[in-house]
Amino acid sequence: MTREPIRIESADDPRIVAYRNIRERDLVGRQGRFVAEGRVVLNVLFSTSRLTAESVFLRENRFAGLGDLIARIPDSVPVYTASAEVMDQIAGFEIHRGILAIGRKSDIGGEALLDTLPERALVVALSGISNHDNVGSIFRNAASFGAHAVLLTEDCCDPLYRKAIRVSVGATLKVPFARFGDTEALAAALQARGFSLLALSPRGEIDIAEVERTQRDALLLGSEGHGLSHDDMTRLPTARIAMAADFDSLNVAAASAIALHRLWRKG
Repeated sequence: MTREPIRIESADDPRIVAYRNIRERDLVGRQGRFVAEGRVVLNVLFSTSRLTAESVFLRENRFAGLGDLIARIPDSVPVYTASAEVMDQIAGFEIHRGILAIGRKSDIGGEALLDTLPERALVVALSGISNHDNVGSIFRNAASFGAHAVLLTEDCCDPLYRKAIRVSVGATLKVPFARFGDTEALAAALQARGFSLLALSPRGEIDIAEVERTQRDALLLGSEGHGLSHDDMTRLPTARIAMAADFDSLNVAAASAIALHRLWRKG
């Protein structure tokens, strides 16, 4: 039987309250929810995601062409549709793709997440990264090169911010992640569970190409502005990515791709 959507006629309909003023709600938080946007991201949400959806909201002229996606949506998840005009009124701006969903965040803690990882594991650790494009790209790289989890300090931005999800191509919905208060607590939790933690920086001691894999490895990345702290660089083994002599830095997302690829190939 063909699934029939629930049509929304008014921007004041209480059933779509979670979709109102998306940009503003991204900034102030959504009480444990997140917004997923676009066909690719929703395909992840309803196939390989570890998170669940509460509802889907589509521009009415998109519904007929999304049969493969609609088939993946559980019957318990309502699918709403509206005209372009009503949808844009609800969202607060023009929704070009016309494909949205509201999901529910996970509340797993950092140590609890680490305790679920296999004996042989690769983890990405992020310290002070506040740019959503960088966080989204790093998650995409983590998924591409088999990382089992991403750990973030509290001063990192939200991987489930709408733009971060979009840039990650849905990887932030797939790769498990959790937060720690600071880098010291994050490092201590990893080391207590047998992880070899490697800090990546242009000031690193050895070339990432020379690093040998162990059973459990974690790659620590800092922000592009000030990078990792002096304390982090002093107490942890460090690595760098070799490059031309007249240039000494990469975008942190690009650096993560190179380093993770090296570690993945050696694994």
